[in-house]
Amino acid sequence: MSWLSVSFEVPGEQVEALSEALLEAGAASVDVADAGAGSTAEDAARASAGEPQSWRRSVISALVRPGADAVSLVATACARLGIGPPPTRVRELADADWVRAIHDQLAPVRVSPRLWIVPSWHAPPDPEAINIALDPGLAFGTGHHATTQMCLRWLERVVRGGETMLDFGCGSGILAIAALKLGAARADGVDVDEQALLAARSNALHNRVHVAFHGGSDALEQPARIVVANILAHPLIVLAPLLARLTEKDGRLALAGVLAAQAGEVRTAYLPWFEFEAPEEDAGWALLSGTRR
Repeated sequence: MSWLSVSFEVPGEQVEALSEALLEAGAASVDVADAGAGSTAEDAARASAGEPQSWRRSVISALVRPGADAVSLVATACARLGIGPPPTRVRELADADWVRAIHDQLAPVRVSPRLWIVPSWHAPPDPEAINIALDPGLAFGTGHHATTQMCLRWLERVVRGGETMLDFGCGSGILAIAALKLGAARADGVDVDEQALLAARSNALHNRVHVAFHGGSDALEQPARIVVANILAHPLIVLAPLLARLTEKDGRLALAGVLAAQAGEVRTAYLPWFEFEAPEEDAGWALLSGTRR
């Protein structure tokens, strides 16, 4: 099967967030071009300055792996931002070195002074830091998105050593792996996507940590001290009773994948079980953290 390229036009102010959301939804790489390039001197000047967020209209092109549904991938990314999917153009790509194209798109990410996310094909920029080697495969969780980085910084603050941790909707496994590297004693991950579980197990092996990954929540019997769910607002609301059951008394919970405008509704769904701190925000996204009563 051939690789696919899906492209569409968006307002310039949506470029950064939508590019990140596409990568989180499973795009192998994302490229941005000025939709008005060559039409006016002003657009040409903006293009030469290399500032896609300042272009009035931009064309986003995402590289999609064989077998994936390119249109659904765009719809998923748009849903994370609360916008409707635009008209898209999908085309098959001729053979090329797509692995190199993917690798060129993903660079190491410094999450905090001591925590880095390093694609598995890169050498760690800081060998003395806590480095999480990552190959997202077809899963959510490259480490580039604001929601993932907020969860990682939250884990860095709350993991003291010896805790049990649950990553609900684990994607690439990045949060469970990070918790173990930060000192947690045990980590479980749950995801309904088999491709995500394959990527997560591979990443755990590469990082030399053991995470018990599950295809559903039925396998989870004991609540965890730390629970993180970085998914979407509506599923988080539906999952409130389950995530409450899976969090120990006095345990900590972090909810992400929530737009700042949706934070109040999500928080309300969890108030019967949790006391919440003030939400954190980054790039229009919110992280809700609370303690189980």
